[in-house]
Amino acid sequence: MDMTTLTHFLGWCTLINIVIFLISTVMITLFKGLAMGLHKRLFNVDESFLTQSYFNYLARYKLLIIVFNLVPYSVLRLAL
Repeated sequence: MDMTTLTHFLGWCTLINIVIFLISTVMITLFKGLAMGLHKRLFNVDESFLTQSYFNYLARYKLLIIVFNLVPYSVLRLAL
């Protein structure tokens, strides 16, 4: 695998992960009541814990996208 192929691969990975992140954010924002009701019944937890869990999920996922997709892609784009 050469540098160009790796750059294209990381670019597509970044794009796919950002789309998944945006869809997750929209779903949690627009359908918060539905998601919260489902998760409260499944895991028997209160709403404050779920709100914090949703925020933690989005924050960690965004950080992972930046560290493992966006930064390597940017470095390879600058190197080529």
